[in-house]
Amino acid sequence: MLALRLTRGARPAVQLRRFLVAAASAGTGFLLLCALGHALGPPGAPSASLLRLAWCAAPLAATVYFAVAVARTDPGTRPRSGLSALGLGPVRLMAVSATTTALTCALGSVTALLVFLHLRGDLTGTPFDGSGADFLAIGRPLPLPATLTLLTLVPGSASAAVAVALRPRERAAGPSRSGRTAYGRFGAYRATAARETFGAYGRFGRHLETAAHGRRPSAARQPTPEEAQAPLQTQAQAQTQAQQDRLRADLPGQDPERAHGPHGTQDDPDSAAAVPASGAGRAPSGLPWGIAVLALGLAVGAYASRTGVGTVTGDRPGAPAGPVLAAVGLALAGPGLTHLCGRLLQSVRPGALRLLAGRLLMTEATRIGRPLGVVCAVLSGAYALGSLYYPGGRPAGPLALLGVLLVTGCTVATLLTAAVEAKRAHAGTTAALLRLGAPASTPRRAAALRAGTLLALFGPLTVIVAQLSALSLAL
Repeated sequence: MLALRLTRGARPAVQLRRFLVAAASAGTGFLLLCALGHALGPPGAPSASLLRLAWCAAPLAATVYFAVAVARTDPGTRPRSGLSALGLGPVRLMAVSATTTALTCALGSVTALLVFLHLRGDLTGTPFDGSGADFLAIGRPLPLPATLTLLTLVPGSASAAVAVALRPRERAAGPSRSGRTAYGRFGAYRATAARETFGAYGRFGRHLETAAHGRRPSAARQPTPEEAQAPLQTQAQAQTQAQQDRLRADLPGQDPERAHGPHGTQDDPDSAAAVPASGAGRAPSGLPWGIAVLALGLAVGAYASRTGVGTVTGDRPGAPAGPVLAAVGLALAGPGLTHLCGRLLQSVRPGALRLLAGRLLMTEATRIGRPLGVVCAVLSGAYALGSLYYPGGRPAGPLALLGVLLVTGCTVATLLTAAVEAKRAHAGTTAALLRLGAPASTPRRAAALRAGTLLALFGPLTVIVAQLSALSLAL
């Protein structure tokens, strides 16, 4: 009931994103049912039906990826202070998010079943004069266990992925990685940020010497006003340091384990600082691996094309492995390339606008770079596989076009969702700039500069990878 109430009372933008998830789930469910209908058709090669079912993995993965992105940006299930006392802790909110995602995808699966039954003629007369009978299995009964299994595949996978992505994370034991570790006397770790004076060790030795002679320290010497105020100053500095650590934990682009408390709760997002995080200079570690996997994919595609047994390009079963690996490498390299764009913006005597745009790109390298790399990977892979299976301008079938539309639409929608989330995360930065007297067009100009820089790097890179993948398949 709580998930239904949150779904009904959400904002129009959230409802639109959930509607898109339901539409993607309906398309994926329809493709799975068409694969089942092809398997129930006239007896033929079972490998063809198995290949159709295997190609449904790409729309399924894209739908789950989009559902996880929508669940992350859902404001109704975001942890807030005080909800744990009402029984809505991090685990309960994670369960509510998974249930909401399952209900949304289940609605899409039911829609796919109704459309499939309508095209088969089970609800009304057979439309389109019986066209598409090879994958609709017209006149043959549908097995109920197989149909239910395929229809529950999308809601089950999406809800499980949301539960794993939004699970509460405990803070790791040990010193925080957000700042420099403070060490006390002889290397002992100390949590306070107060600095010791030069004579602290000498005073501590005198205290020990006084206690060894049997005299009380308080009777030997009265503390000075500065020494009496020292504990209060130390406590005030410790509180200030704790507040700074909490603000740094609330900043976007930081480690999720530091953004949550010891029980997985999250502080109020409105208290985030209005400046980018201090750890924005750390580059993501996936760029070398992405380049290596990309080169491996091009090599595998060329090798599979040379050693294939078929005379037609699409008859070589190992040929799609090359474009797939190249696309995976491009997706892995996305965050690193985004971080590189931020560094390039800040090079060669930058102004205030370039500094702001580059700093935000470096801060949001993972949040924006990963879906951007996935979009570029999908576009390059679709071009390479299209040249592989549909050479010479041969038109593709309706199911292939539906699959390409689903995968591309889900990845682009995920990128737009990440961009909206990044804009909302930097609302404090925008407000601080406006309070300092910056022009109202500065945030828009910085956003346009970031978008242009990313397009200037990822656009030609996508075209080059797509051409190289298609060229390696044509060798």
